[in-house]
Amino acid sequence: MSTSRRMRVALLAAGFAIALGPVSAQAADTIKIGVDEPLTGAVAASGNWVTQGAKMAADDINAKGGVLGRKLELVIEDNKSNPTEAVAAAEKLIVRDKVPVLMGAWSSTYTLAVMPKLMEYKVPMVVETSSSDKITTSGNPYIFRTAATNGMEAKAFAKYVHKLGIKKADFLVVNNDWGLGAAQAFSAMLKSQGVKIGIEQTMDASTQDLSAQLSKIKASDADTLFVTTGVEQITLILKQAQSLGLKKRMIATGGDSSPAQLIQQVGDGANGTYHILFFAPWFPQKAENPKVAEAFVNEWKKRGYDFAGLPDGFRGHDAIATIAAAIKLAGKAEPEAIRKALWEVHVKGINGNISFVKEGPKGKESGQVVPQIYIVEIQGGKVTLPTL
Repeated sequence: MSTSRRMRVALLAAGFAIALGPVSAQAADTIKIGVDEPLTGAVAASGNWVTQGAKMAADDINAKGGVLGRKLELVIEDNKSNPTEAVAAAEKLIVRDKVPVLMGAWSSTYTLAVMPKLMEYKVPMVVETSSSDKITTSGNPYIFRTAATNGMEAKAFAKYVHKLGIKKADFLVVNNDWGLGAAQAFSAMLKSQGVKIGIEQTMDASTQDLSAQLSKIKASDADTLFVTTGVEQITLILKQAQSLGLKKRMIATGGDSSPAQLIQQVGDGANGTYHILFFAPWFPQKAENPKVAEAFVNEWKKRGYDFAGLPDGFRGHDAIATIAAAIKLAGKAEPEAIRKALWEVHVKGINGNISFVKEGPKGKESGQVVPQIYIVEIQGGKVTLPTL
């Protein structure tokens, strides 16, 4: 090859590289959002459904051009249904992956464990599921919760107490911040309504045999049992209660009971149970933003996802939509700018309009949304809205 030809080839190659360079760099220039969810372990079903919803939101936003001209990239870490792993996952996302904002961490116990890391690194997190009141009252200005608190749930349920004729209530709750917090909030509400409180039984999230707890509850003279735990364990409770002949009215709190899954797996044993939810996909027209809710349900079905996951999946979707809105308002993907912008967001969410009110000590307030809360009943193998 002649010298002049070699020079022409070299120049062409250099020009080709220069042409490709900016395109490749632009393609790699995404906005990262850290996702800290239980993808394995005791509550993996719910964590995966939340993550599916988060991916749906990111896909929708990216299809419309992304945020600030850049695509969203979800960097997902499995917290393995464990608070220690949740902390490790959050630190990896912040330190290794340099995410400017997180979503997580499903359980109240996991979220409370992660919160000091948010303070340490000054990175905000949108909390999509955790309901312990402590999360937004402990003075962490990097917390913004789109889920209802235990206290909000109890307040919403109060109008049903006398209509259902509840005179005395027992509790069976997971032995963590979520379950114990729910028992405390509902006990206080029930006492204010003149209801007597019976026994409180606890269980680890991974417990499979609940016969000891359920036998004590069967022997109690309470007419109603309040249950707080993940859908996997609620399924076991209903099956084992059926085999023991336990016939008390059961009310599942926390929005994680997934009535569709209970109907699939428990059959008649799920009839007559009540469930507190934050999204009722059987009745999207009842949502505050029905078009948003209906579009979400339709897309979930189109993707072939399990219908039972919709009451969890919406959480991930709304959280990512909220984060994207904050990044757009901030004008840049930097932690402090996003934190400040979260106070200004107004998002038409699947479970209602999302904007944050302040909770916690002055100067260190956390953000809290006031979402819609639904009470549904399973009757004849179908999910219904109670006509009380």
